[in-house]
Amino acid sequence: MAAPGPRVALVYHWPMEATPSGRSRLAPFPAAAALALAGLYFLAERLTLGEIGFPLDDSYIHLQFARQLAAGDGLSFNPGELVTGSSSPLWTALLSLGFLLPGLSLIWPKLLGVAALLATVFGTRQLLAQLGAQPFYQYAGALLVATSPWLTWSALSGMEVLLFAALILWTCVLAVADEERRPEAPGLGPYLLASLAALARPEGMLLLGLLFLCRLCRLQRGENGALKLAFGASAGLAKAALLVAVVVLPLFAFNLAIGGSPWPSSMTAKTVPDDSLLPNLDYLSTALIVLWDGGGPMLFLAVAGFAALLQRAARGRTSSLLPGLFLAGLPLAYSFMASGDAQPPVGNFGRYLFPLLPLQVVLAQLGIELAMERGRAGALPGRFRLALPALALVLLLLMQGWTKPLFGIRRYALNVKNVHGSDVAAARFLAKILPAEAVIATQDIGAIKLLLPNKVIDLAGLVTPEVVPILHEESPVYWEQRLYDYLAAEKPDLVVVFTDSFPGMTSGRVGNLAPLASFTLDTNITMAGDELMILRTPWCRFPLTAGS
Repeated sequence: MAAPGPRVALVYHWPMEATPSGRSRLAPFPAAAALALAGLYFLAERLTLGEIGFPLDDSYIHLQFARQLAAGDGLSFNPGELVTGSSSPLWTALLSLGFLLPGLSLIWPKLLGVAALLATVFGTRQLLAQLGAQPFYQYAGALLVATSPWLTWSALSGMEVLLFAALILWTCVLAVADEERRPEAPGLGPYLLASLAALARPEGMLLLGLLFLCRLCRLQRGENGALKLAFGASAGLAKAALLVAVVVLPLFAFNLAIGGSPWPSSMTAKTVPDDSLLPNLDYLSTALIVLWDGGGPMLFLAVAGFAALLQRAARGRTSSLLPGLFLAGLPLAYSFMASGDAQPPVGNFGRYLFPLLPLQVVLAQLGIELAMERGRAGALPGRFRLALPALALVLLLLMQGWTKPLFGIRRYALNVKNVHGSDVAAARFLAKILPAEAVIATQDIGAIKLLLPNKVIDLAGLVTPEVVPILHEESPVYWEQRLYDYLAAEKPDLVVVFTDSFPGMTSGRVGNLAPLASFTLDTNITMAGDELMILRTPWCRFPLTAGS
């Protein structure tokens, strides 16, 4: 009977046995799994709609910005009106390429999303490798990311989620590698990627700040073995700061000049800080629920993974902390931007936090590996030492939905069906009866504007920022009445809103709006309400009647 020691080595290396070319036999498997699942989601979409669709109206908002950019109209939503509503200028620029290629404008976002998913899968494996994880844990992490239902959803969503996730991961990869190679003279690669991440999402500015912090600070062990913090800068950081300024400052200057704030209006419309100097605990609890929903017990295993990062940082590799700091720092930063009276700003289904799911996977794998190493150092029998990593991987796959992939596919199919049954259906109805010069005030602006030539007024304030104070500021006058007074000044021809969101105006208790048409969803898990209503205003310039 073989001794336990050799048996451990044999089993741990067998799953990653290298081919003569030096590559692991399992290297392509996570990517293949990601492509297969994305294909199933896309097939469900086509079977449900018979055409290409998206699971959020926000997807169409990105496409409208991209179409305007491709047409040479800059970052505008209504032609000729520059706005700061694009939360992801980099994603907008990439999407605009689809409008320069005939017939690809709707499939292009999905191709980009799948490419970003593959970059995220490979980035997960590479970051684990860079942090010293064994091959088993590298490929386990990549597989968990490749089969994550929410990340597959993101790949087909037409949203910037996975572009941002990939940029975060590869920033961390380059930061750790760069610190290994040149601890005293940092290169520019990580700072360029982090700057691009800031163009992909405003939250990328936090990544940039943490990146600089990790190179300015050093964890060192004192004579008594305790950790202490040391600070120091280098000429390389000055060059990095100049590079960041060149990439990021033009966007900030644009936002400031057009919108009066360095942040996009789409962000300020959804974050309403109060006067408290404390983090919003409701937001933090919501963030924990989102992360648990996306990864189950990996949320808690990530705590052990942070301990593994601290071990590396204590050996002078402070950039190793970057994945853990961003994973914890983003929800904390948002908690200071969330009002106790408003809905926590996590986005539809928590999508603002989806880019954290791969980092959660990375830290969870490091945590499992650290626990297994300590188990091998103890009295744990050899057979259990061999089985536990594989068992942990199976359990994590189960917890993130691996046993019920059809649930994720059905959810995605219902999302696209909800959007088509409300916003897209309303836009196609209006396309048949509405003159191009009519003005529409609407709650959801994406599909309606992309599919219609009409000017829109955004009742959520994303591209019509003057609406935001009406929605959020305290006043003795009911907010729907104040909004109706605003509409009376702007005089749109139609109003398109969900009855659940605007009960006063849709019921006739506020204002004098006449129902023109409505679209009801049987099973709604996506939209702001079950019924979308088109209403004719008293100022409508066209002879439109109910049932037109």
